[in-house]
Amino acid sequence: MTETFTVRITVRGYELDTQGHLNGAVYHQYGDHARWECLRAAGISVDELIATGVGPVTLENTIRYHRELHAGDDVDITCAFDWGEGKTFRMRQELRRADGALAAEITSLGGLMDLAERRLVPDPGAHWRALAQTPGLLGL
Repeated sequence: MTETFTVRITVRGYELDTQGHLNGAVYHQYGDHARWECLRAAGISVDELIATGVGPVTLENTIRYHRELHAGDDVDITCAFDWGEGKTFRMRQELRRADGALAAEITSLGGLMDLAERRLVPDPGAHWRALAQTPGLLGL
């Protein structure tokens, strides 16, 4: 069963750019934070993952901006995985203000790297599934 994971973050004043809205680089940080929280909620610890000899890698991030975010805004960030048959997977994330307005979308291409061989593992979904206590949060 696939579930949608959501985490809430409040925009902090020091994260703003000179126009008074959320700095573009911080969107990436919010996306990263939500992805790690999703893994944690699925029951995957970083230490256990690294102990298996693999680590997650981000190969591509694309952000589409829709509305500004300002200091004090509560932002709900979702994580949804799209699994294929290759060495990579996609994650779709939405950043929505508390009023439901879509602020941004992040699409990421990721994989799992074998830390000894420095190559992507052939079936990242199987590796995540073996570690997860709640694989539905990962779309598995």
